[in-house]
Amino acid sequence: MSTAAVETAEAPRESRPIVTYKKGYDWGRIGNLVAIAAIVFWCLAPFYWMLVLAFRDNANTFDNTPWFTDVTMDNFRYAFDTEFNAFGRSLVNSLIISVSVTVLSMVIAVFAGYALSRLVFRGKSIVLAAILGASMFPGVAILTPLFQLFGDFGWLGTYHGLILPQVSFALPLAVYTLTSFFADMPWELEEAAKVDGCTPLQAFRKVIIPLAAPAMFTTAILVFLASWNEYLLSSVLSKGDTAVAPSTVAIVNFTAGPHIVPYTQTMAAGVIVTIPLVIVVLIFQRRIVSGLTAGGIKG
Repeated sequence: MSTAAVETAEAPRESRPIVTYKKGYDWGRIGNLVAIAAIVFWCLAPFYWMLVLAFRDNANTFDNTPWFTDVTMDNFRYAFDTEFNAFGRSLVNSLIISVSVTVLSMVIAVFAGYALSRLVFRGKSIVLAAILGASMFPGVAILTPLFQLFGDFGWLGTYHGLILPQVSFALPLAVYTLTSFFADMPWELEEAAKVDGCTPLQAFRKVIIPLAAPAMFTTAILVFLASWNEYLLSSVLSKGDTAVAPSTVAIVNFTAGPHIVPYTQTMAAGVIVTIPLVIVVLIFQRRIVSGLTAGGIKG
């Protein structure tokens, strides 16, 4: 074929107009971003306003300016002033109570969850249903009986009087969460460990516990946060004793005189209580996410 014939055959293709299509908006992605932004704003706006008031002078408490004005550190000095309150001691009490509740709950929940997921016995589903129901039981319903019972035992205003009730409320959630995780782990892992010469206890300690570490860590964090923020039981069972009362109770007892509510000082104490929890979550966020998504075995 001659060169002229080739140019004639390719001419229509070269002269064909190039059609471009305008890419439309990904409304699904935009909607997701808007929803995420709304949720983040809804969650962080109260903390931001608390932070603004914590650094604001008490004389300008009711100023509606949405940013930092009249900045002062007096509110934080007041929070730790032992002449007016025992907030510093209450932070130590919160740490002691929360750590004790977390350790006791996890020790019991690990063995209970493993037994409920591995053992086969009559009434197993009823036990699991009872545990789940107990996690939804309102604490206020047993507050008065607990107060009378602990009063007879002499446990009011004591550490164990504050720890044991919280353990009873933290256990159902911890047991149910770990039971679901252990149930997803295949039996073959333990059987393989036993074939290699491990006893059942060694298989549990060397195989199951390391694999369950993410779920255990996440459950422990949730129990710790719930105990740290608990107020109802602590306010009644502590009897206002500053020697054992946690920080949530100490904040409520802030006062600046008759009929005067120190809002800015209270917000400063709230920031001090909240920031450690935020730091813990930020530091261990990967472990928390891995624990929430754990339970599947990749093959």
